[in-house]
Amino acid sequence: MGELFSGPGGMAMGARRAADAVAGVDLRHAWANDYDLDTCRTYHHNILVPEYGQRAVVVESSDALPLGGGGVVHQNVHDLDIEALSPIDGFAFGFPCNDYSLVGEWKGLNGEYGPLYTYGVKVLATKRPKWFVAENVSGLRGANEGEAFKQILEHLQEPAEGLRYRLVPHLYSFDEYDVPQRRQRIVIVGIRDDLDTIFRVPSPEIYADRDVSVMTALTAPRIEVGAPNHEYARQSQDVIDRLSYLLPGENAFSPRALEIMPKRLQIKTRTTISTTYKRLEASKPAYTVTGGGGGGSHMYHWSQNRALTNRERARLQSFPDSFVFHGLKDSVRKQVGMAVPVKGAEAIFTALFKSFADIDYPAIEANVDVNKMLASRRSRAA
Repeated sequence: MGELFSGPGGMAMGARRAADAVAGVDLRHAWANDYDLDTCRTYHHNILVPEYGQRAVVVESSDALPLGGGGVVHQNVHDLDIEALSPIDGFAFGFPCNDYSLVGEWKGLNGEYGPLYTYGVKVLATKRPKWFVAENVSGLRGANEGEAFKQILEHLQEPAEGLRYRLVPHLYSFDEYDVPQRRQRIVIVGIRDDLDTIFRVPSPEIYADRDVSVMTALTAPRIEVGAPNHEYARQSQDVIDRLSYLLPGENAFSPRALEIMPKRLQIKTRTTISTTYKRLEASKPAYTVTGGGGGGSHMYHWSQNRALTNRERARLQSFPDSFVFHGLKDSVRKQVGMAVPVKGAEAIFTALFKSFADIDYPAIEANVDVNKMLASRRSRAA
């Protein structure tokens, strides 16, 4: 398996867990790439070192990858020599979502990050893997009036002349797949068209009895004192006072809170983002963990007047406490927020590996009709 835009390793850890659970699957991480050095170090420590030991490396060029895999390339994808990467059977890429996110300017293909999916297409065209898994935000569907998603699907379906993939795009809500967070993401699974394997979307009913509440995620078991990435943020007295007026589920603009909150603590902005100083609700999944943002965007405890620690955010992304993130607090926050939830990835890869192993599993119909979308695009082009 190879990865572009690998992040800290949520997709990779999910794939590894799935491989361990499905008989007959031997998964090896051939190579990975990310532009951020802390992220590469995190991936190296948690994904590659357990597998390759001292042979695992972080390098600055794909030419320097060791034979037999075990390397992560710290390099901007624009400069990456894709031709030099070793052959792979499977490919994963969570191409950057900045220009497709509903929270941003929604530039889509016209933004700085929008066209980066094409590097994934180039990997498919040159390495011809048997399968791929691509992930992006739910806003991808509507960017550029819906045309961006159609173009991406078209390029993934036929990345090169004579090479086609059967695509199964689906909008997953990861709280339905044992992740304690309401995080909706488009995941596209592709299988090379010359293979008989058929992928189906795994049914969330498999996970229906799982407790995905915030309280369970953060307290069962309790995080040990001194756990990695569990440093508490220094809260100003104004932040502490502001939070004291908010009930679980409320934010800085909730009408009830504004009626009793002193004027000096009220947020004066033209836009009112619903997650600003929003408290979590102990009995429900968290709202979406993000990787950046200023004051009021750090996610807030349901009863304590403080922001969550990075370790707590990592639990909401279903990373185990043994997963150590490298870098300073802001860097770790970014890595956690940009990652694919481990258990969400595990559910998808388990279904994928069972498909190749010809093992049946409960499945549902995909909620994105790829044939209809591509037909619409071709009709418009004509």
